Amino acid sequence: MDTTVATQEWDMEIKPHDNLFNLHLKDVWHYRDLLWLLVRRDFVSFYKQTIFGPLWFFIQPIFTTITYVIVFSKLAKISTAEIPAPLFYLTGSIAWNYFADCLNKTSTVFKDNANIFGKVYFPRLIMPLSIIFSNLIKFGVQFVLFIFLMAYYFIKGSTIHPNFYILLFPLILFLMAILGLGIGLIITAMTTKYRDLVFLVTFGVQLLMYATPVIYPLSAAKPEYRIYLSINPLSGLIETFRYGFTGKGTFFFGNFLYSVLASILLFLFGLVVFNKVEKTFVDTV
Repeated sequence: MDTTVATQEWDMEIKPHDNLFNLHLKDVWHYRDLLWLLVRRDFVSFYKQTIFGPLWFFIQPIFTTITYVIVFSKLAKISTAEIPAPLFYLTGSIAWNYFADCLNKTSTVFKDNANIFGKVYFPRLIMPLSIIFSNLIKFGVQFVLFIFLMAYYFIKGSTIHPNFYILLFPLILFLMAILGLGIGLIITAMTTKYRDLVFLVTFGVQLLMYATPVIYPLSAAKPEYRIYLSINPLSGLIETFRYGFTGKGTFFFGNFLYSVLASILLFLFGLVVFNKVEKTFVDTV
């Protein structure tokens, strides 16, 4: 009788992470079908059982822009760097909304999905990545609105001159995504023990907008305050985004380079922290 036990080869072997810097990105690629399924779920659930459906993607930036024009341009008389006020505020708001949505939703990943994480195995990074990609769809729809508005002012004869800095747009979008993801991963790791941090984040993100050149150009800030505003990595990204498409304002190379480095470092740090906490978060969440 042959008692030899055949060696079995497994498609995947689940082991605890033994290396803090082993992010298991290969596993994320293997579960890419789940990633797209979650993106589709987020997109459909956004407008399901609503009256206007996907039109909400347009309604939000339109009403936000109108409010900014009335309050900050008409009443407060804040400079828009010779850019038509609706175009100026729409540029800043769609970029800011993408970052803020990524940060807010990623910062509660562990808390919102504790039941799923405790029952089913899949790379935990899939969940925050699905948030980034689903918000990218929303940004894409709003970006179409921005292009139409820019074309309108261009045909109208407004002094808008897109320049070669527009080629940095894919990089800017990528950096905004990983910046929101990185900070969100750090926060969600901390909220496993400190739940009240979620309320602080919601409040803090609202305040952060006023430290970002969304409703004003960075060049309009006083020199003694500009250096503090430049500490915010989003400042260089939004300013470059606006300058590339309109040709107005000022491109600060130092600010942009700082934004690139800060975004990458915060993203990598967020990945490491997330990787460390995901092993034990079920016991504390």
